Amino acid sequence: MGPRSGPSTLPQVVFLANTALRPVAPVGRRRRTTAMTTSDRTPVHELSTDPPPTHRDGWMTITFSVAACAVFFALLAVGLALRASDEEAAAGSAGATGSQTVQVELGDLYVEPASISVPAGTEVIVEVTNAGAMPHDLAFEGDTSRGTKMLDPGETETVSLGVVETSSEAWCTVPGHKEAGMVMAIEVTGGDTEQASAAGGHDVATAAPGADGNAVIDFNAAPADGWAPYDPTLAPAPGGTEHEVTWHMTEEVIEIAPGVTQELWTFDGQVPGPTLRGKVGDIFTVTIVNDGQMGHSLDFHSSKVAWDDEMRTIAPGESLVYQFEAKHAGAYMYHCGTAPTLHHIGNGMHGAIIIDPPDLAEVDHEFVFVQHEFYTGPEGQPGDLAKMQDDEWDAVVFNGYVNQYVHAPLRVEQGERVRAWIVNNGPSENSSWHVVGTIFDTVYFEGAYSLRPDDTRGGSQALALQPAQGGFVEFTFDEEGFYPFVTHKFSNAGRGAMGLFQVGDVELPEGASH
Repeated sequence: MGPRSGPSTLPQVVFLANTALRPVAPVGRRRRTTAMTTSDRTPVHELSTDPPPTHRDGWMTITFSVAACAVFFALLAVGLALRASDEEAAAGSAGATGSQTVQVELGDLYVEPASISVPAGTEVIVEVTNAGAMPHDLAFEGDTSRGTKMLDPGETETVSLGVVETSSEAWCTVPGHKEAGMVMAIEVTGGDTEQASAAGGHDVATAAPGADGNAVIDFNAAPADGWAPYDPTLAPAPGGTEHEVTWHMTEEVIEIAPGVTQELWTFDGQVPGPTLRGKVGDIFTVTIVNDGQMGHSLDFHSSKVAWDDEMRTIAPGESLVYQFEAKHAGAYMYHCGTAPTLHHIGNGMHGAIIIDPPDLAEVDHEFVFVQHEFYTGPEGQPGDLAKMQDDEWDAVVFNGYVNQYVHAPLRVEQGERVRAWIVNNGPSENSSWHVVGTIFDTVYFEGAYSLRPDDTRGGSQALALQPAQGGFVEFTFDEEGFYPFVTHKFSNAGRGAMGLFQVGDVELPEGASH
C-alpha cells in the first residue's frame, strides 16, 4: 500500500487535544460582572445574584481537566502511531516498485529480446518459450539454479528472479550456444549499480578470449608409452547391397596431441568417426543413438534426403534411423548438423564415407586420411568456439592426432601401388595433399577422374581440397626410404599435418626433417 495522501494525521490529533483542554465553566449559573457608570462617571460593580460556587463544583472541574489530559495523550499516541505507519508505507513503496513480467523467446542460437530494462527494486518474472527446433534453457547469472529446465521445442516455463537490484545476464547452457549468441542482458536502472551486459540477438557473439587458460600443443613432444595411432587402413567395400550400422553419439575426453586432451563430441567414441564404404546403388541404414548430454544430428553428404527428416536433431536418450541409397560415387564427408554446426564439426563430430566408382582398380594398399582442425579449449574441455569463428586453429591433423604418422610411420614396400583417399572435413581450412618424393599417376576428385595411369606421361603433385571435398590419388615408391606426406600449405604442416611412409626395412636418420 502506498503512502496516505493529504495532510499528516498528527496535526489533526493535536488540534482535537487542544480543544479538549480548553477551560470549561463549572456547572451552574455563572457570576456576571457588568460595568455601570454614574453621573460622576465612577464605575460601580453590581454583584450577581447567583449563589457562590460550592466544593462540589471545584472537584468536578479538576476531574474534567484530568480526563481531558488523558484524552490528549491518548490521541497524541494514536497520531504518532499513524505517522510511523505512514512513514513505513512510504519507505516500503520507495523500496519496491512492483513486479514486471517479461516474455522471452529462445530460438536456435538467439534470445529475443536480447536485453531487458527494469527499475531497481522490481520483482522480475520471466516467461520463457522455446521457439527453436532443438532443446534450450535459460540460466541466470549469480544463481543458475533459478533458471529453467531444458525446454523441448514449443515448451514454456515461468520463473521468478525475485527483486532485482543489479544488472546481470542470462544465457542458454547448451555447450556453444552462449558463445554463438544465446545471451540476454538484464539492465537494472536507478539502482546503486547499473552495469548492463552487452549481448547480441540473432548475430553471432564473440566468446571469451580463447588464449587464456586454453591447452597449448608442443609439436615436438612424443606420445607416452602405450599410445596407439588411429588406423588409416581402408578395408574393401563389403559384399552385398545393404549395410546396417548403429553409432552412439557421446562426449569423450580424448588425447589429440602428446599430453593434451580435449572433450570431443564423437560418433561411436572416436574422432574422426567410423569410415563407411560401399558401391553405387547400395542401401545404408545408420541408426544413431544419442548417449550424450546435448542434442546431436547426422548429415551424410552422400545422401539425397530431406534435411528436416533424417537430419533432424535428436535429444539425449533419443535415437533416429537414417536410411539412404548411394546414388553417386565419391569421397564424402558426414557430420553433425546441430547448431552451431561449426562447433560440432570443430569439436570432432565428422567422418568419411567412400562410395567406390565403378570398376575401381585393385591396389596393394588403401589408406584414408581425414584432414581437420583442432581449436583448443582448456585442458579436458570442449574446443573454443570463438577461435573457430575467427579461423584461429591450433592444429591441423590427419585422423585426429597431431603428427601421429610421424610417430608411427605407415609401412609399404618398394614398387607397391598405394591409393590414398583424402577427405577434407575442415571445418574451415583447405588442403593440398602431397607426398614428398613421388608423383601421382592417378587423381580422382569430387566424383571424376582428372588423371589415369594410361594417360601419356601425365603426373600430379598435389590433391587440392576445400572443406567438404574429397577424392583419391594413386602412386608408387621407386626407392626404399622415408617419404613424408603433408598438406603443402606449410604453415599447417608445421601444426601437425604431417606423416611418413616407410618404404622397406629402413631407419629414420637422426635429425631428419623436411
